[in-house]
Amino acid sequence: MSSHQISRWMCIMLFLFAAACGGGGEGGAVEDDEAGASAVVDPATAGRVSGTINFTGTAPEPQLIQMDAEPVCLEQYDEGPFTQDVVVNDNGTLANVFIYVKSGLEELEFSTPTEPAVLDQQACRYHPHVLGIQTNQTLIIRNSDPFLHNIHPQPVNSRPFNISQPTQDMETERSFPAAEIMIPVSCDVHSWMSAYVGVVDHPYFDVTGDDGAFELPNLPPGEYEIEAWHEFYGAQTMNVTVGEGESVETEFTYEGE
Repeated sequence: MSSHQISRWMCIMLFLFAAACGGGGEGGAVEDDEAGASAVVDPATAGRVSGTINFTGTAPEPQLIQMDAEPVCLEQYDEGPFTQDVVVNDNGTLANVFIYVKSGLEELEFSTPTEPAVLDQQACRYHPHVLGIQTNQTLIIRNSDPFLHNIHPQPVNSRPFNISQPTQDMETERSFPAAEIMIPVSCDVHSWMSAYVGVVDHPYFDVTGDDGAFELPNLPPGEYEIEAWHEFYGAQTMNVTVGEGESVETEFTYEGE
């Protein structure tokens, strides 16, 4: 076999080897892109779910928190401070309810937000009392008080941590790699301090405030199970169908005594 024939044979073998490994075709590159891509929702077809969390009946009376051990905190309250496990708004709605899409997004993956969430410690309370965050999103834990706090989240699906922040304006960054509803947070120094963190793997969540309203915008068309979670009254679910460009109005109702 001549040297020219040998060179030609080697080129053919190299080409066949590259094709077998998928290195020379466009199909392999497309598959790699699709495997690593995050969901992109078309705003032209996206819809939304919004509504309110209503409350009927009689709510338990808020309990006065004994903060005498921390007069710097106590003097920051004109009235109270009172517990936050049940907060009924003036318009008959419920605050501190975590709302999220429980099912219907399993086939989609979403990128991690670059904007961090913040859990602050101010006047010997966690702010906010109920917080939503995506998996692997940075959580900044801040101490705005001029003395020691000890932050102690106790997740089941992620690794728990227990950190001290002895100085004012100190910040610590953490994240939760696994979804979980909900993660309780306490302070080992001040037993009355509590918060809850809802961790989901998508951006469709909200927490009700002083108007009891929630909104889940930019949802792709589909069928979803929406869950409302409250620390005292528990969870409620509802099935909704969102059409192209459709706004779905709904409401949950919790009942007291």
